[in-house]
Amino acid sequence: MPAEISQTLDRGLRVLDVLASTPDGLTMTELAARMEVNRTIVHRLVATLEARGMVRRDAHGRLRVGLGVLRLGAAVQPVLRELAVPVLRDLAEAVGCTAHLTVADGDEALALAVVEPSWTDFHVSYRVGSRHPLTQGAAGKAIILVRSADPAPYVLTIGELQSGARGLAAPVRGVPGLEASVGIVTVDPGVDAATIGPLVERAAAELAERMA
Repeated sequence: MPAEISQTLDRGLRVLDVLASTPDGLTMTELAARMEVNRTIVHRLVATLEARGMVRRDAHGRLRVGLGVLRLGAAVQPVLRELAVPVLRDLAEAVGCTAHLTVADGDEALALAVVEPSWTDFHVSYRVGSRHPLTQGAAGKAIILVRSADPAPYVLTIGELQSGARGLAAPVRGVPGLEASVGIVTVDPGVDAATIGPLVERAAAELAERMA
């Protein structure tokens, strides 16, 4: 491990990573085995994280991610919005459709930022904070592409979330820890996916660069 990296901090972050990827929780012994670290060291790490509310024990004594992590997640959301809005504005103005940044929240897709075009007579209104299953709608399905490492550039859906609505979304790739997509939504049946798809894909790539 490079000298400039704190081994203790790195191990503490690994504890959170491992627990976050284990919905059923782990015992102290199981966690130590996953991390390939001495149980005594893991016990100290867990005790520190418990004191900060980052790790909790359930009724059966299994270790899980604590609610303290939510505070960190909530602090990240405004940063994501700030980075995303200029990209979404350019996309919305270019295609004349409502553009959005959607992130994964468990098995749901959460609309984190939305920008509507300024020059159209009619466009779809899409509310920040809207949720839907990842398995429905272009935004959620594009996030699934990130999870599965599917190389498809974008996803097009019709009427999955709202009758007559068309969604097209591209995954935001290459940002560690982020499962997100950039997309547009419209009720215009004449929207050409072959034309708009690359624009949405480019916007997702630009956002990934801003977050690098």
